[in-house]
Amino acid sequence: MRTIIASALFMALCITTASAKADFSGTWILDKSNTEGLPPGMDQTMTVVQSGDKLSLETKLITPDGEHIVSDSYTLDGKEAEFAPKTPNGQTGKGKRTAKWAADGNGIEVNENSTFDGPEGAVTVQMSRIWKLSADGKTLKIDITAEGPEGKQQVKRTFIKK
Repeated sequence: MRTIIASALFMALCITTASAKADFSGTWILDKSNTEGLPPGMDQTMTVVQSGDKLSLETKLITPDGEHIVSDSYTLDGKEAEFAPKTPNGQTGKGKRTAKWAADGNGIEVNENSTFDGPEGAVTVQMSRIWKLSADGKTLKIDITAEGPEGKQQVKRTFIKK
């Protein structure tokens, strides 16, 4: 009987641990020393509000041209959704994205296909973002891969929770 109770408690603990998902809420400051592929003179602060499977982001980008605020949101249900991507110069395109929790619940995976009007016709960009939260919840790593007319680019950004 004790073995059965101990086994049931162990399984319940495993299920509870496995279902716990990362909490990305808070203000995140870019750690330039642990970031790769950052344009010169750029800094970044990101504020995340998380409610269940929805993340709302407000990112402040500081460049030599000034400050820009970029707002976005992800619904982490794995379903394809339309969104309006923007280029750094403000051009709006059409896009579809899927966003879902990583298998371990400690990160997210976002995949996007976007189309923009270019001078020579439509330009398509595919982008993936992989977010991973450290075990202590104080460091967020975001790996970004973008593929478009200029080839494949990879960026690795590290943020520290404020």
